[in-house]
Amino acid sequence: METTSHTTAETVHLNHPRTRRAFGKAKILVAAYGALSAAVLITVVILAISEQTVTSFMWGRSAGVLASAAVTYWLTVLASRGARWAYLRVRIISIVMPIAIIAIDLIPGALPPWFVMMQATCALAIAATAFVINGPGLRTAFPRP
Repeated sequence: METTSHTTAETVHLNHPRTRRAFGKAKILVAAYGALSAAVLITVVILAISEQTVTSFMWGRSAGVLASAAVTYWLTVLASRGARWAYLRVRIISIVMPIAIIAIDLIPGALPPWFVMMQATCALAIAATAFVINGPGLRTAFPRP
């Protein structure tokens, strides 16, 4: 299991202003992903309460995306503290989630257009995170062992 203690060189990379800024941007983008995901779930709840048509697929999908946002934020915080394993997972999630969201949204007739648009907005937020997380500033903070 990896520890969060760092050598002097690793600490310098993590405390570099460029690294701090990049993690700050990443946290904001992941938080936006979470807020947008919560908005989708709240919309589904409101529609269900008002007896509009809401499928179990919409419930599961909106709850799942919100859960992924919570996990991604937690991993981003751990990565900002120096956990390389968390950084690698955020890199993967930030690339895979937008593709998965859009791929499922493209299934004809599976979801109503308003739901697809809201989910696509979530995908944009996490896709923007991928550019920050995979940028050279953070990759130098986590060199390969």
